[in-house]
Amino acid sequence: MSMHFSRQFFSHRLIWLALLVSLGIGLLSARTVWTMRADGWDYASRTNANLASTLERSIGDSIRSLDESLKGVVAGLERPEVMALPPEIRSGVLFDSSLQVPGAGAVLVVDAQGNVVLHSSTLTPQQANFADRDYFLALSKDPQLGLHVGRPVPSRMSGRAILPLTRAYHHRDGSFAGVVVGAIRLSYFDGLFGSLDLGAGSSVDLYRTDGLPISRFPRAADDAYANIAGTAALARLQSAPAGTHGAEPEGAGGARHLQAWKHVGSYPLVVNVAQSGDTVLAKWYRSAWVLGLFSLLLMAGCVGLAMLFVRELRRRQAVSAELRVAERDRQTILDNLPSLVSYWDADLHNRFANSAYGTWFGVSPEQLRGRHCRDLLGPAQYAMCEPFVRSALRGERQLFECTVVDKAGVQRHALVSYVPDVEGGAVRGVFSQTIDISDRKRMEEQLFEEKERIRLTLQAIGDAVLCTDAQGQITYLNPVAERLTGWQAFDAAGSRVEAVVRLQEPGTDKPLPSALHSAIQGHAPETPVRGVVQHRTSGQRFEVEETARTITDRHGTVTGAVAVLRDVTEAVAMQARMAHLAQYDALTDLPNRLLLQDRAHLAVAHARRDGRCLAVMYLDLDGFKAVNDRLGHDLGDRLLVQFAQRLKAAVRGSDTVCRQGGDEFVVLLPGLDGAEGACSVARKILAAAASPFELGGEALRIGLSGGIAMFPGHGASFEELTQHADAAMYAAKRAGRLQFMLYAGPDTAPQPIGPPESE
Repeated sequence: MSMHFSRQFFSHRLIWLALLVSLGIGLLSARTVWTMRADGWDYASRTNANLASTLERSIGDSIRSLDESLKGVVAGLERPEVMALPPEIRSGVLFDSSLQVPGAGAVLVVDAQGNVVLHSSTLTPQQANFADRDYFLALSKDPQLGLHVGRPVPSRMSGRAILPLTRAYHHRDGSFAGVVVGAIRLSYFDGLFGSLDLGAGSSVDLYRTDGLPISRFPRAADDAYANIAGTAALARLQSAPAGTHGAEPEGAGGARHLQAWKHVGSYPLVVNVAQSGDTVLAKWYRSAWVLGLFSLLLMAGCVGLAMLFVRELRRRQAVSAELRVAERDRQTILDNLPSLVSYWDADLHNRFANSAYGTWFGVSPEQLRGRHCRDLLGPAQYAMCEPFVRSALRGERQLFECTVVDKAGVQRHALVSYVPDVEGGAVRGVFSQTIDISDRKRMEEQLFEEKERIRLTLQAIGDAVLCTDAQGQITYLNPVAERLTGWQAFDAAGSRVEAVVRLQEPGTDKPLPSALHSAIQGHAPETPVRGVVQHRTSGQRFEVEETARTITDRHGTVTGAVAVLRDVTEAVAMQARMAHLAQYDALTDLPNRLLLQDRAHLAVAHARRDGRCLAVMYLDLDGFKAVNDRLGHDLGDRLLVQFAQRLKAAVRGSDTVCRQGGDEFVVLLPGLDGAEGACSVARKILAAAASPFELGGEALRIGLSGGIAMFPGHGASFEELTQHADAAMYAAKRAGRLQFMLYAGPDTAPQPIGPPESE
């Protein structure tokens, strides 16, 4: 009984509320209409003020430009040298810019008697007298008056209605000499004002500040030039340089106008824009009618909807009682499930959840209902699940694993299932089920960590590692093994080890037996096997040392084998490089002293056995130190390298060219028949050194001095020959350089080599 009474009370309150809302809508609409009226009037006031300012700037610019022209004419008239010019030149000087002002007419110069003496458009002005004009009378009475704006009059020259603008000019003694007359055609103002569309009953006026009308648009036949002197309208225009005024209607038939005026610069003119109030409010009248009718319809609809809602409310209240019973049964079933079960609508707000959410998140089903999924999971967890949720909302079933931190801070691994709720082809929401798989995940992670530890260890090893099964088929390659063999791990898997690693004997490329197969068969070599491995695709060869061991299970059964290939290519290359550097100069790559001595001793032994000669040459570059100091050590080294190349090109392949140190070189020439063979080589060396050397963009010439000693005539050992060749070289330097000298004995001066015998 009490529930039925509360329902009736609520229904009555709802109807009263609808009436109050309808009344509020009516008041709000009335206020809106009034506000729109005020806003429309204010907007029109600002627009007219801006229009008056625009007209003021346009008129002021025209008057200002014409006034500047008048000042220029006055300045020229008061300069005797200008007036003494020939008429054509004088006219060009005085009236150079007087016709460039929009709406301006011709400029006249009137003397003190009012007669026209100069005309801007012609050298022979029309005869006319302006002594009766108001501007002439005013300026002749007060020549210092400045610019004078006269009354609108018809032009005595052209017959057009004009607004005269005049300035006085003076004799050298300062006395009144006449008037310069400029004019703006009234048709200019008519065209300017006529381009505006202010609506019916509106007008634009230009007054002189004493109330004299200058121009008006549209022009009325009865009051086109009515003077407003002494009226309230003139007092309002004179009250401020600019302003607006909303004139109220006067009398029963009066019409309201919106006025905006602005004075034209510092000139005695004022622009007045008067717009009809009906024009200003025309749009508001239409909007007010539309808004009023709409508000009435809205008020009626609000009351009608309230009554319909009350009827629907009573029907649904009966249904809700039945739904509560069904919901209680459903919740009981869900609360006894071992997993988290919930339903989320299309906007991801919770519709129901079982009690397991309280265990995980500390939120009861009642507290969770209506909350967004993001509020439950938090930003980070929601960002992870969001792609799956969006896919489910598109009608796609989702099954994935994720990690959830429960209310106690314990990390749980969960298997989540999203099932779309589809009705009529549209997804209404998502059923969610979450199962705790933390124990299973923990065991998987322990196995994975162990496997990952082994994998990273193998990848971190600097040697190549290969694993096979018991049949010798590849099961694993680490990255170093991939680099050495050219096989990718996924390509090599299942291949025979001989196809992936072909170990060959260094030097002969003879195939070596597989250490892995030997290990599987129980015959693993005790020491590493040295061999060559060739890259699969590039053909690059690597020298390696291979060791192999078997892999057994807990019962001792062989399940596979592992081989380690250590790349010793760089070590072998380093050994060869060190051996080369021990016998060759690092800069020029010429044999050094050690290699020269070995070859020289061998050449002396062969010459002694065969009864032949050999020669030892000592060479030194002339002026090398100066080049090194001027150009720097880098270019000096380049010079030595270029000279060494030329020196090697000038001798035979069996000869030995050695850099002794600095810019000194030694050449060993074995297998000679006499001194002429050595002299011939010396001439070739001189010719090779004669060409300029290119160093840093500069062509540089450098000379050399050399000495020659022959075996057996000049010494029985290499040491004696080098001493005598060195002495001959210094003799060549003392004799003027750029030459070779042949040692002639201890008591005889070395002899310079002559030209070839054919010469």
